[in-house]
Amino acid sequence: MQDGSFGGGIILGSRTDLHVQSVTMTGHIYRDVILEQHVRLFRGVMGAEFLFMDDNASSPDLNPIEHVWDMLGRRIAACQPPPTCLPELRRALLDEWCNIPQDQIDNLILSMPRRYKACIASSGRHIPY
Repeated sequence: MQDGSFGGGIILGSRTDLHVQSVTMTGHIYRDVILEQHVRLFRGVMGAEFLFMDDNASSPDLNPIEHVWDMLGRRIAACQPPPTCLPELRRALLDEWCNIPQDQIDNLILSMPRRYKACIASSGRHIPY
């Protein structure tokens, strides 16, 4: 979204709410809203097992949330009728985020050790699927 952004977190068996920001994301908003209000609270609930991976990392093959964003994008693209304005897009994002089957997210997370090994075996090149 040009004039906004969204974010959410995934774990085995659950996910956070999707947070849709209607303003352009700046470093200050990211720190004050995303990190302080959402990530920090999630970390407190998760405890020592918490691992924060920001999206747009150098290898989407190694960041499961990138694959979830792809799932979400495909679901939005398949909406009939498609969203035609920002409020409709916001509602579609929130609805489709909740409709992604949790078992697909769990399978993706559980596939990560295999993906890490494949990335190492390919010397960091693209991982064939």
